[in-house]
Order: sequence, then C-alpha cells, then structure tokens
Amino acid sequence: MNAAAPVAGGTPGGRWASVAGGTAAGVAPGAAPSSSPGPKPAPGDRPAGERSCGWFRAAVFDLDGLLVDSEPLWHRAEIEIFGRYGVQLTSDLCRTTKGRFVGEVAQHWFDRFGWAGPSPGDVADEIVDRMADLLRSEVALKPGALEALRTCAGRGLRLALASSSSHRLIDAALRRHGLEGRFEAVCSAEDVGAGKPDPAVFLAAASALAVAPERCVVLEDSQAGVAAALAAGMACVQVPEERAGGEEERIGGAGRRAGAADAVLPSLDRLGAVLERVERAFLQRRGSSADGPGTSGGAG
Repeated sequence: MNAAAPVAGGTPGGRWASVAGGTAAGVAPGAAPSSSPGPKPAPGDRPAGERSCGWFRAAVFDLDGLLVDSEPLWHRAEIEIFGRYGVQLTSDLCRTTKGRFVGEVAQHWFDRFGWAGPSPGDVADEIVDRMADLLRSEVALKPGALEALRTCAGRGLRLALASSSSHRLIDAALRRHGLEGRFEAVCSAEDVGAGKPDPAVFLAAASALAVAPERCVVLEDSQAGVAAALAAGMACVQVPEERAGGEEERIGGAGRRAGAADAVLPSLDRLGAVLERVERAFLQRRGSSADGPGTSGGAG
C-alpha cells in the first residue's frame, strides 16, 4: 500500500519535487562502495564497471519494496490502526491492497467491515502518521539498493524516483539512509492524481528529466508498477519481493509472457551484471535497435 492521495486536476505535467543537491551522477559525496562480494557472473554478463551500450538515458526507481524494505512496516501500521476500530487484518489481507492509495485502502476495509467513529479518511491519516514514524526510525534498505544506484549513475544514467507514496513518506525514507541527493527528480503519485498501475507518475519522472519514456528503464517490485512502466512505454526490471514458481532470473526471451517485465531478477545486486542484456531484450521487444531512430525528447 502507498500513502499518496489523489490531487484534483493532477496531470502528468503537474508538480514534482527535485531533491536539493541531486546530481546526474547520483552518488552522495563520500559514499563508500559496498564491501560485500558480488554474485558470481553468469554467461553473457557484463562486468559491472563497464558502460552499457547506451540506449538507456535514465533509470527510474520505485521506493517501497524495491529500495527500502517498507512493506512489513505498512502491514504493521495497517494491522495496528485498523485493529483499533475492530478490523482484524493479517499480513496476507494487507497484501491484497498492495500498491493502492492509503485512502482507497481505508475505504475498502470500511466498505467490507465498517466501524463506528472516525471516517475512512481520518483512519488513513492515522496510518500515514504511523508510517512516517516507522520510516524515520526503522526502515532498512533492500539488498543491492546502493549498488544499483551506483551502477546506474556510473553508466551515465540520470536518476529519478517515482512512487505512489506521498512526498512526506518518501522524504522520511530517503533521509533515514542519506539518499536525498541521489535523484535529480523525486515524483509522487500525489503530484499527478493517479497511482500505479496508471503510468502518470513514471511519465512525470521522464518529463522532469527531459528524457523520452522509451529511453528510461524502470526498477520495480510490484506487478502494478510493472504494468505502469509498460504502459508508459519504458523498459522494466522487476525485483519481486515474492517470486512465484521458483523463478530466480529471466531476461527477455521466448519465456516472457504478455504484461511481464523485460527482466526479472532475484535481487538488485544482479543489475550491474545484466543491464546491457536488459537493453537488448527491451530493444528486441520494441522491434528496434540502438542504431535505430531516436525520439526528439530522448537525446539526454
């Protein structure tokens, strides 16, 4: 679940927040490289230090469940707050509303169970307040998050963040881990009036960077986010929190089903080794090539 509230009249060209101090390099001064050894290269992998073929101009990162391990905190906040009003949720029930606005979630459970007292909107505000506290004090980075940011920045990609959460919660998570200066643009669904799977927040990120959507690669964990990225015409790498059917890694190929991401990775740790293969898979899906015609907005 995410905490943005739709903004009346919001459009993909609406307000977005550029993080103060953000740079195209996306690396905070003095940031130390990861000391943990990387995974064993697979056949066809490119060493992480080498540049990719250059089709992609920007990387657009999701936040919740992709860069930060916030989903268990969302579950805790929902179970705690809804429980005050007699709605007994479980983590499995919380997962059924993953990716939706917090206001929509409160209305969903009110319609199903009802309660006396505060309105669904007021309950949603309580959840946001609780989540802000948890993000400031507890949220951890996901494995490979910093390395993925360094990989993309090191290959000259411009960095943006696009989340269905509100700016208040985005800022709390970024500040906890000193990531405020990593992104040139930080976009929330509250800016555009629509959450994922609507593509508006991704299109707003591309517009903020002045990069054509087809020159962007999105990093996502949820299926709603994947659908939004594909609808925006972008490449998509999915790092699902829960992998179905034992699938560990897939990049393009005949096994890709309709509506699936261009690549599915077990962890962000793998991104640096396979980014060029992701580019090739995306270009094959588009029926184009890196030498083909570009888009006027995508020179970047």
